[in-house]
This record gives sequence, C-alpha cells and structure tokens, in this order.
Amino acid sequence: MRAAVLHEIGQDKLEVLDDVEAVGFGPGRVRIRIRACGLCHSDLSAMGGVLPQPAPFIPGHEGAGEIVEVGEGVTHLKPGDRVVVCWLPACGQCPSCKRGQTELCLAGFMNAGTPNFKRPGGDVFGMAGTGTFAEEVVVDAACAVPIPDDVPFDIAALIGCGVTTGLGAALNTADVEAGSSVAVIGCGGVGISAIQGARLKGAAEIVAVDPVASRREAALKFGATRAAAPDELADAKQEITGGEGFDYVFEVVGKSATARTAYENTRRGGTLVVVGAGAMDDFLQLNMFELFFDEKRILPSMYGGGDVLRSYERVIALWRAGRIDLSGLITHRVPLAEINEALDQMRTGAALRTCIEI
Repeated sequence: MRAAVLHEIGQDKLEVLDDVEAVGFGPGRVRIRIRACGLCHSDLSAMGGVLPQPAPFIPGHEGAGEIVEVGEGVTHLKPGDRVVVCWLPACGQCPSCKRGQTELCLAGFMNAGTPNFKRPGGDVFGMAGTGTFAEEVVVDAACAVPIPDDVPFDIAALIGCGVTTGLGAALNTADVEAGSSVAVIGCGGVGISAIQGARLKGAAEIVAVDPVASRREAALKFGATRAAAPDELADAKQEITGGEGFDYVFEVVGKSATARTAYENTRRGGTLVVVGAGAMDDFLQLNMFELFFDEKRILPSMYGGGDVLRSYERVIALWRAGRIDLSGLITHRVPLAEINEALDQMRTGAALRTCIEI
C-alpha cells in the first residue's frame, strides 16, 4: 500500500512509497481504510524532533475512514463502519481515567513505541501510534471511534485532533465566562477552533493574533472581533482592556516566547491557557514574585482538557446545529502524492487545515 514516510528526524520532506504494510492486526485490533486526513502542526513538530517520535515513521494522527477488518474480541465495530481515528484512547482503568481525566491516559502514548508498519527494509512507526498518512492503518479498537453516516470523512478527520483540542480549550479548560475579553495567539486550525469556542461561550471581545495576514482575516469570519499582528497586540490590549490585560489568553503556538507574551497580556487574576505543544528543552521563565503577586492562572490544555468521546459527540452536535464551522477550516486539498505541498502550506501559514485525500 501507499504511505508517506519520514526516514530520519529532521528531514523536511516525506517520501510517498508503495511498499508499506500495516502490521499488528490481531485480538482487540482493527484495520482501517483511511479516507481523509488533516495535516496538524504536531506532525511537523514530530518530523523536526520537537515532539518525541521514533523514526522512520509515517506522520498523520488526524484521520477518518472505514473499518476493513476487526480482530477477535472487538464487538462494537464491524467492517464498513465509519470511524474517526483517536490518537489518545482512554484505557478506562488507569488512575487518570478513574478520576475522569481521560485526556491524561497514557495508554495511547505507549502505542507510539511499537511499530505498526513495515517495509522490506524494516519496521516503520506510526505518528502517536497511528500514522494516518497511509492507505490503511492497524490500531487498537479503542482508537477507532464510530461516527454517524452524515459526517463527511474530511470533517471527521478534523474532529480527531485540531477541532477537539481548540474548542475544548475554551469550553473545558478555560470555561470562558460570558462577556469576557479573550486573545488567541496563533490562529491555525487549533487557534481558530479556540476562537469558535470562545464565541460559543459568549466572550464579548476576541482578538486573533497571528503574523500571517490571511489567517487574521480568516479569524474574523470565525468569530474574532479583532485581528492583530503580533506587534499590534499591545495596542489592542490598551484599547480593549485599558491596558489591564485580557481575561483569557490562549497560547496556541507551543513556544516559550509566545507563552511569555501570553502571560504578560493576561490581566492580574486572569487565565493563561497553554494549548500549543512545545519542546522539552524550551523553558518558560516566571519569577516567583510575579507568580504570587499577579495570581494569574496557568492552565495547560491537553487534547481539549475533557473526555475525548464526549468531546467528539459535542463537536458533531454543534456542527449539525450550525453553531460551529468545520468545512471552512479546510482551505486546501491535496492527494497523498502531493503531501509535501501540504507541508509547505502549513509551514508558510497559507493553510488553516489541508485535507489529505487518500
């Protein structure tokens, strides 16, 4: 089958090969025919070594498709079922799951260390234990979440990561208060989803901050009340909050520099929500006095900060009701053979989300 492979961490291009095989099928596992994927910035981060990922590997963790085959013991799925790939399934048994914090379950991360593809030259890993830039993937049954027939594959793919992450950061983690002021730093697919979440919660002012003009313009269509380049944020803060700072600031880049900017633009007693996934050697510096004196809440948000399955259901319900726009997030479409074009669209900021059609 065909798949897009990164041979070594640090390479900036993928090679589309036709000699890849999905392996590991057996009890408790399913085989999925991938139909559509979204390109998430985390894929680029894994390719560049910012996020830990063994290589060679097949990127992609935001995908949807159809069940081809189910292993022994899998009773909730059957061939032909439409599913979204969940890269962070909950085991239901660990302390995090029992506390109701299923987004902190480590079961999915354990899958990342086991190759689920192979080539004549040896084993190949899948991004976050999945690897959806491939025609087929074999995963634990918990990674395949059924979706209704009226949800298109491209929409379902976005629900698998970016939309759930951004929307959940506003709805679950921050629980944005109606009438509040919000700034979102980083307005790709995840940041735009956070903007939509803040709008749903009734935020009065939502400032979209991004260096790319097309993304700032798009943010206004999704609910932002103002768009600002990074060097315009100070003016927006002054005009909207009188210089006090925003009630909520979402950092959706994954860098300490932007997290520090987000902290400085959060009002005293306000909330900084860290959504971006950054590197282990990139440290955010805060002095102990400001941490105590400003009483700003710093809330990391992992995968939207809530139960994944309930979050998927909520996204679908909101989409059906016309309360959120998902199709508008897909600004580009490319076949798997042109995956490197999609990578360039992500790097330059030209795309909110590129749909990879497989």
